[in-house]
Formats: sequence, C-alpha cells, structure tokens
Amino acid sequence: MNVAASAPRLLVTCLCAGWCTTCEAYRAVFEQSAREHPQARFAWVDIEDESDALGDAALDIESFPTLLIVRDGAPCFYGTVLPHGATVSRLVEAAQEAGELPALSRDQIDAWALAASVEALSRGPE
Repeated sequence: MNVAASAPRLLVTCLCAGWCTTCEAYRAVFEQSAREHPQARFAWVDIEDESDALGDAALDIESFPTLLIVRDGAPCFYGTVLPHGATVSRLVEAAQEAGELPALSRDQIDAWALAASVEALSRGPE
C-alpha cells in the first residue's frame, strides 16, 4: 500500500486579524510549522480582509490566533491556541493520525461553514 496515498489531506489555517499583535508575532512560528510539516497545506487568513468569502462564521471568532484544521474536507480542530510552534506540531501530528482528534460534530456548524470557505480560499482563484 502506498502510504502517501492513504495519508489524510490536511489544511491548517490560522484565522487572524491584521490589528492583532499576537497574530503578527505568531506568523513566523506558523510559517516554521508549515516548513516542518510539508505534507499539510498551511494558510494564513485575515478574517477582516476575507470577510466576504468567510461569511457570518468569521464574525464569531473572538480570540486570536484561532486555528482551524481540516482533515479530508472535515474540520477536526477549531479553537484558539497559544502562539507556540510545539502546539501546532502536536495538533498536526494528531490530525494525521485519524483517531487522535475527533471530528467536530455537525452541531458545530460554524466550523463546518468556515472549513468550506477556508478550503476554497486556500485553493486561490480558479
């Protein structure tokens, strides 16, 4: 079996705001995490710049930085994190191991809506 073919598709998104100094300080850490995990796609999304694309779900983000990790099209982590590289690494590694992070329930509709919007944004214009 080809291990690469069976690995989950991961999208790790930092949802931030341009005015947030914590997010700005976190950006270098996030970019380093992207280099350390080339199997995952990483996206930095300013929720104010992308408010139209993100829709109403972006309005509910109150704390920064907020990470959204999408595994195979379904959100598996959505929450505020401390700006430490080790935190992102642990979350990415857990998301790669299908049983480690439980998928969010459909009751958390904001995360599902946001996941779809972020997936589309990360692909860029078609």
